Amino acid sequence: MLYNKFSDYLKRRYGVKVYKLPINIPVTCPNRDGSLSHKGCIFCGEEGAGFENLSSSFTVKDQLKINAKYIGEEYKPEKYIAYFQNYSNTYLPFDRFKHSIEEACVPNVVAIYISTRPDCINDRYLGFLKTVKEEKNIDIIIELGLQTVNYHTLRLINRGHTLAEFIDAAGRIQKFGLESCAHYIVDFPMESADDAVEGAKIISALGIHQVKCHSLYILRDTVLGEMYNKGEIVPITVEEYIERIIAFLEYLSPDIVIQRLLGRAPKERTLFCNWGMSWWKIHDLIEDKMKKEERFQGKKFDYLNGKALKRLKNEE
Repeated sequence: MLYNKFSDYLKRRYGVKVYKLPINIPVTCPNRDGSLSHKGCIFCGEEGAGFENLSSSFTVKDQLKINAKYIGEEYKPEKYIAYFQNYSNTYLPFDRFKHSIEEACVPNVVAIYISTRPDCINDRYLGFLKTVKEEKNIDIIIELGLQTVNYHTLRLINRGHTLAEFIDAAGRIQKFGLESCAHYIVDFPMESADDAVEGAKIISALGIHQVKCHSLYILRDTVLGEMYNKGEIVPITVEEYIERIIAFLEYLSPDIVIQRLLGRAPKERTLFCNWGMSWWKIHDLIEDKMKKEERFQGKKFDYLNGKALKRLKNEE
């Protein structure tokens, strides 16, 4: 197995074909509403990550119904994941958050995935989600936007949080018996392959359950877009990206599920995305290189549980 693919994981866990249904609720982000900043992350467009979502004016139940009809005709899944995708979905007054989650607990939904920031969850929200998991028999996975473990980069991209908040959130999620997913970008131009490896190590050491990797895309009308147009940001090459993502996988725990290896962007507003190549082409290049060089997820996962003591054990 090259890596722990999300599609394989879903089949193992649920025994049937499962498909994500995106949900868009009227929510923002503390990095946009002035709590932390008005600017947002330097790479984030006005529509956030939900450029393919339905309008948030639809109820959660209606969005699930509409998307299930569309997806069902195309892919014929038997079960669904309700995916609260856009912005920081726990950045809501508790009662509004509670109502949105309860609306997603409909027949054939086996899991709820909630995308948010590490600084936008606390014990009250997690306690409620634990109750939903136990009473509704629905898996809860909280997707945390980490992006990088390099604190210089976190400051530069205006994330508004540090690694400490991510570590705190990951520990709290585990304490309540829920699962976590880390969003990660391995190809920041100001970083190196060593940063990607360090990210894999920290994610593994924290016991994160899933990872969603994004390739850096650059949108018009963003701070990153302005930097790109001025020549202040030069994307790494696709060859460098492929090497970084493979190195990341090699140091990542083999138990961690990989939701995806790179991302996509809204075409009409994109200055740069995936080197002008289709995502599946790069995906195939990654897998081909891994096969050719006999590399796989977890190949170098040997650094936890007292690595230095292993030599002494061999001498006994």
